[in-house]
Amino acid sequence: MLKKVVSAVSILAIALSISAVKPAVTEAAPISEANSTIFGPNVYVFDPTMAAADIQNITSSVFSSLESSEFSSDRKAFLFKPGSYNLNFNVGFYTQVSGLGQNPNDVNINGGLNINADWDNGNATRNFWRSIENLSITPSGGTTQIAVSQAAPLRRLHIKGNLDLFDFDANWNAGWASGGFLADSIVDNAVVPASQQQWFSRNSQWGSWANGVWNMVFVGVTNPPAGQFPDPPYTVVDRTPVIREKPYLYINGAGQYQVFVPSLQSNTQGVSWANGQTPGQSVSIDQFYIARPGTSSAADMNTALSQGKHLLFTPGIYHLSDTIRITNANTVVLGIGIPTLIPDNGKTAISVNDVDGVKIAGLTIDAGPVNSPSLLEVGAGASTLSHAGNPTSLHDITLRTGGASAGRNDTGLKINSNDVIADQLWIWRADHGAGAGWTSNASKNGLIVNGNNVTIYGLFNEHHNEYQTLWNGNGGRVYFYQSEIPYDVPNQAAWMSKNGSVNGYASYKVADNVTSHEAWGLGVYSYFRDAAVKLESAIEVPNAPGVKLHHATTIWLSGTAGSEITHIINNTGGRVYANSPAAAMRQTLSEFAGTGTADTQAPSTPANLTAAAASSSSINLNWTAATDNVSVTGYEIYRGGTLAGTTATTSYSDSSLTAATAYSYTVKAKDAAGNLSAASNTATATTQAGSAASLDRSGWTATSSPTSGDVPANLLDGSMSTRWSTGTAMVPGQSFTVDMKAVKSFKKIVMDSTGSDGDYPRGYEVYVSNDGSNWGSAVVTGSGSGPVVTATFAVQSARYIKVVQTGNATSWWSIREVNLYN
Repeated sequence: MLKKVVSAVSILAIALSISAVKPAVTEAAPISEANSTIFGPNVYVFDPTMAAADIQNITSSVFSSLESSEFSSDRKAFLFKPGSYNLNFNVGFYTQVSGLGQNPNDVNINGGLNINADWDNGNATRNFWRSIENLSITPSGGTTQIAVSQAAPLRRLHIKGNLDLFDFDANWNAGWASGGFLADSIVDNAVVPASQQQWFSRNSQWGSWANGVWNMVFVGVTNPPAGQFPDPPYTVVDRTPVIREKPYLYINGAGQYQVFVPSLQSNTQGVSWANGQTPGQSVSIDQFYIARPGTSSAADMNTALSQGKHLLFTPGIYHLSDTIRITNANTVVLGIGIPTLIPDNGKTAISVNDVDGVKIAGLTIDAGPVNSPSLLEVGAGASTLSHAGNPTSLHDITLRTGGASAGRNDTGLKINSNDVIADQLWIWRADHGAGAGWTSNASKNGLIVNGNNVTIYGLFNEHHNEYQTLWNGNGGRVYFYQSEIPYDVPNQAAWMSKNGSVNGYASYKVADNVTSHEAWGLGVYSYFRDAAVKLESAIEVPNAPGVKLHHATTIWLSGTAGSEITHIINNTGGRVYANSPAAAMRQTLSEFAGTGTADTQAPSTPANLTAAAASSSSINLNWTAATDNVSVTGYEIYRGGTLAGTTATTSYSDSSLTAATAYSYTVKAKDAAGNLSAASNTATATTQAGSAASLDRSGWTATSSPTSGDVPANLLDGSMSTRWSTGTAMVPGQSFTVDMKAVKSFKKIVMDSTGSDGDYPRGYEVYVSNDGSNWGSAVVTGSGSGPVVTATFAVQSARYIKVVQTGNATSWWSIREVNLYN
């Protein structure tokens, strides 16, 4: 992940010393007990009676193996029982360090607990996937160093000294660092961000805050730094409107493991534990199913969840053959040691019913080799239920497409329920690592929000192929947004939104029909590595009185000459296109407020309408996209002057027509305000002469293997604007099956891929069955040579028909419509 800093900051180095005094104990617990607990060998539970040298050896050994292991499959958790520890160690990749006390001051690391970037010469822009929680640090040199970027949250900490958020390079210049998260924490003295380009702090306090580079947001902190955006780049929100702190593991006074679940709080400022215990309740560990990698299956976990158990993931990699389904209200799902879930067969990794109070925390989900429609989904479909009194909350969630392993998905996180709270999300389509490529680790959107009144603190969302964030619900709130748009766009034509009429896809897109939305501290960054690509606007929102944005910035990090972000919000704000002068690198907009001014300007006229007969009953239409001052939302298709249908794309298939009959068409463009363009040119086509009649498909259903976001139902929906696809390259054995619900007689199948012309099957076999299990021999075999593949055979009488792919191609196998003929 490339980052560039405006200027290097030099700071004197501080030498850290380690106390060599051993604790006076008479009966030391053997270090062999550390990873022999109920949590398995990847979790080390340290006791203050254990020899400090033994603990130091373990922590140092793990750091040595994980210091630069960005895509390691190893995972570790260091858990410290209440007490004081004389240690000095660093935290590497895939490592969680947490205290097991009720409050942070119950555990003290006396000496040093740091995160450095020595492995990359002080460059911390790839210091991801680690965490420190629920303890205090007394640094012997006076300063704790936490040099991180995304997915490295700091929670419930008491740092009894200074805190540096960066590292030095070999020349004692401040190395790059880009984005981090601090919550519910106290720093006694100074916080020095130095080269840290952006940062989010919530419900915390410190002695002083030193500086900022591009975008720093403070919500509910007791003493935020003074200054006015954009210089310094501070955004301050006095109180946190609604929050539930992250659940955490601890040991009670009787020595029993518990998971503490903090209460929902409103209008808070400062740390939750400043005056005693954080409000909330404890759940005994025996109420949890403890998952271990390699032994716990999705079926095991779903059985436990259905029985009312909570779920705790221990460190490791979990390959899932099925979706983990959370159906009960108030379920807690907690990961320790950066556990990573991978859906292997194209399913959603975790789904949550539209219920109250689910808590999901501390998980990484990687896309699998087969395209998943989403990686994490909260609620299903449009929800009308209010969860304001007990919302679902998500904490420290990373969703990755590629990087550690090749994978693909349509959406990272989809939120359908109302009132959801998210607290530190990183949704990342990999720009480097395994599978990183424009088409190989495809991910359309990082986040889609359909629910109302959803609140997100610390949203990091980067590199997806289309809109990074697509917000469809009302009442949304976002506090801090960091987004790099994709590096690897191959050319401008491959990255055009609004039916090909607008350069690029806005990073932050609020749907045109939304009437209320508010966001604070938004940063959108470009590095168009592979082509001179332009993005028209980094942010697109409706011009509604209830839509407000506070403090937005765009940055040109680097890129191909001629690339740019042209505007900040809705075609407003200057462009960024180079590293100098300063205005070419950074542009800012302090406030945006929708006015609700009526849009009366109609879109331009669609051009170049063509019509071509596709069959005896259908005609396919295509045209050139219209443009609009706000956006084109769709097109109306007129047959002989009468409205025949609508579409959001620049093509349409008109079906159920009469054979050997001429039809004429025009098309009009429409915007969100309902303005219609003038009619396009007239196009005429004559349907083909009739032959065999197509069967009525009413009530038919379809399934496929594999499945993708292009669902099998699209084979039968009567629309050439949708398609079914495998979501992966063609290989033998892929198939789709149609259930006609009753025995039918037929002698021909037509598979129409028009519009995805290269996606026809390179080889196929057709089977029929009356029970869906016994298929016998193929009734016909063949190979495709174009987008419409017709297979004829002796008359068959059957309920089911299955087509199996027998060829290979790098293209996906996709079909717009399937028809059978008698």
